[in-house]
Amino acid sequence: MSWLWIPLTVFAAAAQTVRNTAQRHLTVELGTLGATLVRFLYGMPVLAVWLCLVLLVGGSPQPALTWVFGGWVLIAALSQMAGTALLLRAMEERSFAIGLVYSKSEVIQVALFSVLFLGETLSAIAVGAIVVATLGVVLLTPRPPSCEGTRQSWADPAAFYGLASGSAFAISVVGYRGANLALHTGSPFLAAAETLFWSQLLQAVLLCAWLLAHNPAIVLGALRQWRVSMFAGIAGASASLANVTALALAPASQVRTLILIEVVFSYFVSRRVFHETMNRREFTGIALVMVGVVLIVSNAR
Repeated sequence: MSWLWIPLTVFAAAAQTVRNTAQRHLTVELGTLGATLVRFLYGMPVLAVWLCLVLLVGGSPQPALTWVFGGWVLIAALSQMAGTALLLRAMEERSFAIGLVYSKSEVIQVALFSVLFLGETLSAIAVGAIVVATLGVVLLTPRPPSCEGTRQSWADPAAFYGLASGSAFAISVVGYRGANLALHTGSPFLAAAETLFWSQLLQAVLLCAWLLAHNPAIVLGALRQWRVSMFAGIAGASASLANVTALALAPASQVRTLILIEVVFSYFVSRRVFHETMNRREFTGIALVMVGVVLIVSNAR
């Protein structure tokens, strides 16, 4: 079981790429918040069915849901929603690239928070893999557009919001890992199923309630677009299940470094669809991400 987190994480990365493709289509019709709601709302049936299957097939009793577990779930759910909102705020500052680069500091922050709050340790190889992979993502991110006569600065509001987004996402990953460990089930599949079901239920209820109060047309639109929404929800739930199960099997820093392979998947998909070419900088970025992935996998063996 010690190696199972590796294929699970790679599957999660591939499923996230599929989910993002579907959500991009829905964003045109529903906006960003509507596409986000679809991920939570239409993923809930999948998570509920999976939890029932794990309980029935695995033969394990329903674990006791302690206050410690509830606290970690609350942290994971709210910080994940905050990370999404902060990243959107960074994009609104007209510095999409800068905000995205800083949000990718999540990987380094996951490692730091895991050491501080979960007592995990990092080897020198793991630290090197995290740094190399993060640098590769930075090189893959498009450069911010420059205006003639305007000096570009990385110390702008988008950078602040992007860095805060990375922190929020890092805290959510640590929250999911902490919730898994708090259940003491002995089954990583049951721990992940319980953690994800309750966290995503909380996210779906909160976001749906907020939209019904402020813009109910978005909720109605999500219901009308049920075919594409169901596809996005199933892909998103599958990705989340694989990711959170991997977090029940391996340290958060290793899982989040390996899942950066999603960047490579997405990059090649966009190039294939739009027939765009890659420059030397982008090739270097892909190579660095792959080096980081190889290092983190070899370190886990």
